[in-house]
Amino acid sequence: MPAHLDPRLLRAFLAVAEELHFTRAAARLYVAQQALSRDVRRLERELGAELFVRTTRQVTLTADGERLVPHARRVLQAQDDLLAAFGQARPLLVDLNSPGLETGRRVLYRARELAPEHELMARYESGLTGAAVEILAGRLDVSFGRFAGLDPALRAQLDHQPVRHEPMAVLLPEGHRLTELAEVPLDALAGETVYAGAGNPRTPEWTDLARLLFEGRGIEVAPPVPLAVGIEEFQRVMAKGANPILAVVGFPAMPGTVLRPLVDPVPLSPVSLVWRKGLVHPALDALRRAAVELGFAESWLERPVTGWIPAIDMNMTSPHK
Repeated sequence: MPAHLDPRLLRAFLAVAEELHFTRAAARLYVAQQALSRDVRRLERELGAELFVRTTRQVTLTADGERLVPHARRVLQAQDDLLAAFGQARPLLVDLNSPGLETGRRVLYRARELAPEHELMARYESGLTGAAVEILAGRLDVSFGRFAGLDPALRAQLDHQPVRHEPMAVLLPEGHRLTELAEVPLDALAGETVYAGAGNPRTPEWTDLARLLFEGRGIEVAPPVPLAVGIEEFQRVMAKGANPILAVVGFPAMPGTVLRPLVDPVPLSPVSLVWRKGLVHPALDALRRAAVELGFAESWLERPVTGWIPAIDMNMTSPHK
């Protein structure tokens, strides 16, 4: 038995133990799969135990692997607590949903300016529901999205701070009948089938927002498409269809499409900063300050006279502290 274990090896082990998939675990840790496999093999050598059974089809924990899981979690939590006690807080893992989305990215960048002594690391979970599961599992700290759209069981374990009422838009295929308009009245989409993430297990809060917006307007939510993670994959899958796509005004440009803001009314996507109840971290404080500062400077939480927000979102009380 070694006198010292590198905590990095325990983090590598836990990632594989929780994902039961080396590729996904490597992506989660932002390391090469070969490096992750090397760390796991090194840990097995140092402990003198086989921790995983690997086949071409699956990865499973051995009895020794199962036995190690709770010990590894306690050791890593103790290390995090020790560093925090001496002002050396661990990195804060911040989910921005997808690369290119503006609100979370701007809050993160400003928080880094406010607290340069702390590390805030970006992650991309593609949706708040998916991120909330990761937050509660301890694999992520903070995310952005529509808090009211989460399952009540998830909301009960999370705190949130409203950040922005983000104007919504529609991505139209080039040549669509509405591309000549600078702004698209919502009722002009009557008869259209609009993609809004249906079937994506990470983003049901967005699909629910679309259904509330489209209700009674003769607009249908498009059926599920193959799950696409990341902007490039999303663009590739969406290019195969001809349906308009519900988005926000700051959505990244996509080849073969035209982005148009929605009006009459202006639908607003409520964006909150979301974290696990009880989380204490100086970088979280910086994120909250950054959100307030940007919101005040740019009127992010003001609602236009013609703005639309679901009643459930408007009635959701803010737990500002």
